[in-house]
Amino acid sequence: MAKINPDVDFIPLNIAVMVVSDSRVESDDKSGKILEKLLTDDGHNLAEKKIVIDDIYEIRAAVSNWIADPDVHAVITTGGTGLTGRDVTPEAMKVLYDKEIEGFGEVFRMISYDLIKTSTIQSRAIAGLANGTVLFTLPGSPGACKDGWQEIIKHQLDVRVMPCNLVQMMPRFKEK
Repeated sequence: MAKINPDVDFIPLNIAVMVVSDSRVESDDKSGKILEKLLTDDGHNLAEKKIVIDDIYEIRAAVSNWIADPDVHAVITTGGTGLTGRDVTPEAMKVLYDKEIEGFGEVFRMISYDLIKTSTIQSRAIAGLANGTVLFTLPGSPGACKDGWQEIIKHQLDVRVMPCNLVQMMPRFKEK
């Protein structure tokens, strides 16, 4: 359980959500809707939501626009992290990073192991920083999105969480 500092005011962030899928449309998207509900229920703002096909260049183009927008603080993608030929989200995202946050994938798989045992090795969940924007890449299952948000992301995107969180460091991400 995360410790919350009651003397610090919550800072709502603008978070973009991308669903990577060749088969989903808004009406049958579950994972993106879960992320949207969780982040807004926790007090953040949905900056934008897009559904993008499993194409490296379309993923990069959409995420690059959010990275370039100073009003978008974080991006969460869901889908395309598996091992099939069409699963290209990690490859699309990694080249955009200024820095990778290796611990995110490690902790995500540790949490997943308790739920799905060794099947977690098939997850290529990753995170990184680009132009001061935090980028999280989650698997496409609704459960993975829920677990990723509730167990990791929501705590790192809450300035009140102690002993440290990503929001506290955001002003320093672009230091030279």
